[in-house]
Amino acid sequence: MRSGDARDPTSPQEIFRLSVHNQKIMAEHHDWPELPLQAWEDTFRTLHMWTQIVGKVRLESTPKQNHWWNVALYVNARGLTTSPIPFERGAFEIQFDFLRHRLQVTTSAGDERAFPLAAKSVATFYRETFEMLREVGVDVRINPKPQEIPDPIALNADETHASYDPEYASRFWRILLSTDRVFKEFRAGFIGKSSPVHFFWGSFDFCVTRFNGKLAPARKGVITSEAYSHECSSLGWWPGGGDVKGPAFYAYMAPEPSGYGTAAKLPAGGTYLEAMHEFLLMYDDVRTAKSPRAEILEFAQNTYAAGADLAGWDRAALER
Repeated sequence: MRSGDARDPTSPQEIFRLSVHNQKIMAEHHDWPELPLQAWEDTFRTLHMWTQIVGKVRLESTPKQNHWWNVALYVNARGLTTSPIPFERGAFEIQFDFLRHRLQVTTSAGDERAFPLAAKSVATFYRETFEMLREVGVDVRINPKPQEIPDPIALNADETHASYDPEYASRFWRILLSTDRVFKEFRAGFIGKSSPVHFFWGSFDFCVTRFNGKLAPARKGVITSEAYSHECSSLGWWPGGGDVKGPAFYAYMAPEPSGYGTAAKLPAGGTYLEAMHEFLLMYDDVRTAKSPRAEILEFAQNTYAAGADLAGWDRAALER
């Protein structure tokens, strides 16, 4: 090594360079933290049921929108929110605050109530939520049967799910916050009909969906018949489960065009699961990549473009 190549670790310039480098690594770790499914699955299952309770309040209190868009939750600077919901005194909003770890309701009249997010049963969370809503003048009733899960336990009677690890809840929210930014960037390139970037509490996934305007073949089922009434291309993230042993980004077309599973060029770690009819990109491959943003955008664009071309979408009219 030439003497000019060596860096003096005690020099102010080198100390500053290392400080900037370390801050960058810490920021990336903070934005895309580890979320091993096995380590937080009990919290995940409990939080899933908690979000169903809050989501059902929104479902019962808002006019039905196409593709069930009126029921979704949204990422904000503190956690997940319903956004404003109308009621007789104006509007109210429910928020999962994953910084202070509390569920909060606020109203347009200035009322505010909250209770801690902590290890407690779904039934207890159910009771506390409706007590809090009654205190601010919100009178709403929901169907306590959970949606889109096997062997559901009534939400007001569920003493089985009762875990809450605040560290993993915060990690989950930070991943959604980082993903929200990238998904919105991807969404901006499409001028056709597109969903918001939103969180569906039934399937516990975070997604954005593009539509080409054409009716799709009819499906059975109250949820799916509305969700897939028109041809679409969807991009999302979810914590994993079943054969998928960790969090992953996904992409699919509905209906799926012939040849879709082999048509897209994928980033390293990407694959197509025939049983699910979805492309997957494992989150751990994304978060450890040089640029997680670039990995997600490549996956999103390539899976969309492959499907749109095979399905004959008018891309010139639908894209910027």
